[in-house]
Amino acid sequence: MTRTEKNIKRLFDISFSFFLLLILGWFILLLGVVSKIFIGGNGFFLQKRVGQNGRLFTIYKIETIPPEKGSVKKRVTPKLGRFMQKIKIDELPQVLNVFRGAMSFVGPRPDLPGFADQLIGKQRIILKVKPGITGPATLLYRDERILLEKQENPDKYNKEVIWPQKITINMKYVEEYSFIMDMYYIYKTFIS
Repeated sequence: MTRTEKNIKRLFDISFSFFLLLILGWFILLLGVVSKIFIGGNGFFLQKRVGQNGRLFTIYKIETIPPEKGSVKKRVTPKLGRFMQKIKIDELPQVLNVFRGAMSFVGPRPDLPGFADQLIGKQRIILKVKPGITGPATLLYRDERILLEKQENPDKYNKEVIWPQKITINMKYVEEYSFIMDMYYIYKTFIS
């Protein structure tokens, strides 16, 4: 990715995220309140993820899982939380991550410590770009949670099948970067 491509990508990220925050900021706050009332906790889920150059940052999401297993709202929560996850509105607060510069709209998904920070050799090219809300691997594994639930050993399947495929896809994304393809991935995210 050239310096010009990086600048164009960042300019798009700032402009589009600012626009979305103006339009959807109230909705994101409303989702946080709904989550707090019906799911419990703080309404927003914050977690450390591995970002560009291997630096940790805090990702923002809507809380979809009750903080306590014995929650009074247990009957409502799984349906509401799963619905938010299914239509991906729990990811909306990440627009703030994009605006602040920790993420981009398109790029490899930010992983937990123990995955992305374990990349070696040529794989580390993935860490040269900001992680994204969407991207080619995200679109391919849009229903990753459902796929993992069907596995006898989800952790093993993730480490041996999904994770290596994501590495290959994300390396190709960085090596063949194109702003036009970024627009295509954003388009595919909205119509899928």
